Amino acid sequence: MEGLELSSKVCTKESYFFGDENADFRVAVLDIGVKKNILRCLSDRGCYLKVFPMDTPFDEIKSWNPDGFMISNGPGDPAAMPKVSETVTQMIGSGIPVFGICLGHQVMAISQGIPTYKMHNGHRGINHPIKNMVTGKCEVTSQNHGFVVDREACEKHADMEITHVHLNDNTVAGLRLKDRPVFSVQYHPESSPGPNDSRYLFDQFVENMKMVSA
Repeated sequence: MEGLELSSKVCTKESYFFGDENADFRVAVLDIGVKKNILRCLSDRGCYLKVFPMDTPFDEIKSWNPDGFMISNGPGDPAAMPKVSETVTQMIGSGIPVFGICLGHQVMAISQGIPTYKMHNGHRGINHPIKNMVTGKCEVTSQNHGFVVDREACEKHADMEITHVHLNDNTVAGLRLKDRPVFSVQYHPESSPGPNDSRYLFDQFVENMKMVSA
C-alpha cells in the first residue's frame, strides 16, 4: 500500500448532486472514495451536496459557492496525493468550514505540513475505542485504515490540536485547527458500531457553517 494512489480508481469521474437543492447549506464534497452514507448524514442535516472528482481545481469547486467543504474517506497512501493535498490547502485557506474523514483526515494533516506513516497493523473493524479529548467522552467507532497521522508532529504544530485519541495505541484519531473552522477524524462517524456515538461530528460541521454564515 505504501506509495499507492488508489482514489482515482474509485472516485466519481463527473460531478453530481445529492439531496434537496432548497436545503439550508451547500456542501462541496471532494470525492476521494466517498461512502454514500456520509452523503446521507449531511443531507439529513439540511445540506445540499455537490460531489466533485478528486482532480477538480479548487477555483471550480469554489465557484459553486459552498458553505462548507467535505474531504471524504478513500483508499491508498495519502502521501501519494500531492494535488489533492494542494486543493485541501486552498480550501482551508478560504476560511470556509472543512470536515475531513479517514483519508480526508490524513490529507488535511499533510496539507498543514504534518506527515503520515504506514502502520505495522492497520485499524480494521467496528470495536475501536476513541476518546474525545475535548469532552472526555469515549466512542465506539468503525475504522478501516492502514496509515496514520504522526502524533509528535501534531503536538509540535502551533496551530493544530489533537481532539481524539485511539485508546488501544494512543494514535491520533482527530484534529482541529485552532484558528479556523477546520476539523477531521480518522474513523467513520457515518457508520453505526456505537451505534451512533460519533454522529455528533456532522452536527458540529453544520454548526461551524452556521457560525461562519451568521
